[in-house]
Amino acid sequence: QVQLVESGGGLVQAGDSLRLSCAASGRAFSNYPMGWFRQAPGKEREFVASINWSGTSTYYSVSVKGRFTISRDNAKNTAYLQMNSLKPEDTAVYYCAVRLSASDGITNLNGYAYWGQGTQLTVSS
Repeated sequence: QVQLVESGGGLVQAGDSLRLSCAASGRAFSNYPMGWFRQAPGKEREFVASINWSGTSTYYSVSVKGRFTISRDNAKNTAYLQMNSLKPEDTAVYYCAVRLSASDGITNLNGYAYWGQGTQLTVSS
């Protein structure tokens, strides 16, 4: 079992930067790839970014590529999402999760588990 707690959300203006954190406890965090997802009001949860267990490989959705950076510090059992050049359309609840299933596509939330409670990001125009 892995417990995940997201933090760092808030209210920012368009163009600002913010860093989200995902603190893990429980089973060996460093064994698992991690992912960030987000869910805007009235929309389905969508993939944002993922990182492999060692932090050497990352993948991003088209909507955030070039603006967001996912990283992890296994010594601190923490994953991060650095978000730059924020836009109002980035407004959502952001969730982190552990990727358990290699058979599901990297962007498929069904391959992820141990979801955190989420952290709200609101970007004003």
